[in-house]
Amino acid sequence: MDTNQNPRIEELKQIIKPYIQNQDAFDSLTEETDFIKDLQINSANLVDVILDIEEKYQIMIDNESMERMINVKAALEIIDAKLAE
Repeated sequence: MDTNQNPRIEELKQIIKPYIQNQDAFDSLTEETDFIKDLQINSANLVDVILDIEEKYQIMIDNESMERMINVKAALEIIDAKLAE
């Protein structure tokens, strides 16, 4: 996948980088990369990721969106939707 088509992927990578446990999965990250299964981010750190996303983009992510934010694609869709509001 061409990461240039969505600059937000690079921004997201910078946000999640401190929390990952699997460098190989991070290096080959795609929209299908699962935060917990692939990157081995634990649930407490996933909350930190979401807080960091909220801070970076100045958005509020509701609980329903948080539950859907399991992979890169879902995170990007939620960020884009919140920014469009």
